[in-house]
Amino acid sequence: MKVIYSFTDKYIEQVYWLHKQAWWSSGRTVEETKRCLEGSQVCIGILDEDENLIAFTRVITDFIFKAIIFDVIVDKSHQGAGLGQRLMSLVKQHKDLHSVKHFELYCLPEMVAFYESFGFSTDIDGISLMRCVNS
Repeated sequence: MKVIYSFTDKYIEQVYWLHKQAWWSSGRTVEETKRCLEGSQVCIGILDEDENLIAFTRVITDFIFKAIIFDVIVDKSHQGAGLGQRLMSLVKQHKDLHSVKHFELYCLPEMVAFYESFGFSTDIDGISLMRCVNS
């Protein structure tokens, strides 16, 4: 398996198809996917032996205080093979993110234990997630 940090149109299209597998990103278009990757400071993909994208994540960061991890996705046919763990390790060990003080992410309750294994915690001193829909 090969790790990539740069995404050609071919791989952007494959990120789009990975997004189709997740309930929270299935409505994205190819153009939105492309803009999303362009607006992210770090993108990481894992390719299979045929050079097809089978796992992906991206990070938005200021490179010092915060890094928010988004879109941790593993192709359904490759889930359970440790690729999610590999993505998280690649993020936390990324050379451009070594000075970041806090990594943050959103996750479903059933994924809390997975992310806790990487040092994430739901105990964030009473801070609440807030959202405003841009209409």
